[in-house]
Amino acid sequence: MRFADSVSLHGRHVSLVPLSHSHHDSLVDALKDGELWTLWYTKIPTPEGLRAEIDRRLELQKQGSMIAFAVIEKSTQEAVGMTTFMNIDAVNRRLEIGSTWYRQRVQRSPLNTECKLLLLSHAFEQLNCIAVEFRTHFFNMQSRAAIERLGAKLDGVLRQHQIASNGTLRDTCVYSVLDREWPTVKAHLTHRLIV
Repeated sequence: MRFADSVSLHGRHVSLVPLSHSHHDSLVDALKDGELWTLWYTKIPTPEGLRAEIDRRLELQKQGSMIAFAVIEKSTQEAVGMTTFMNIDAVNRRLEIGSTWYRQRVQRSPLNTECKLLLLSHAFEQLNCIAVEFRTHFFNMQSRAAIERLGAKLDGVLRQHQIASNGTLRDTCVYSVLDREWPTVKAHLTHRLIV
């Protein structure tokens, strides 16, 4: 398997499948659950902009810098969000899990925990990554708490890292899980799924 090959990953609660335009309508419904695009500190597409966002992710996948997934809730067989392996650096065996969003109904549910378990398992056990990053806006407290609950450690904060579409400056919190930490993080995530 090459580092940036598409793959499907399956768990008890969720399947991560290659993103395609066939997921568009379900993803629009997912976006509307909580009006996620209105959150000022994150970049989530509007329902009208979703088709362009799918195109963007698929183009980055063609270039080898991203693997884009639709998040399929097994109980409904509906797409409830999107996630990616991004900023793929095959030479240095690193990548970032990001550009993730879920409909409000499944946030803080076993679905998210299992998503991260599947993605991290693939990154460390199939791709032999030495580190997996997570990045989020300093003010995205919900995302920061979720990343920390996974067992990722804060590497640091990139001050004035990006200029947001509303003109504000984004400080980016960078977290990671290292290959030597993976067995403990895996045990933690697996335990969270059974309790």
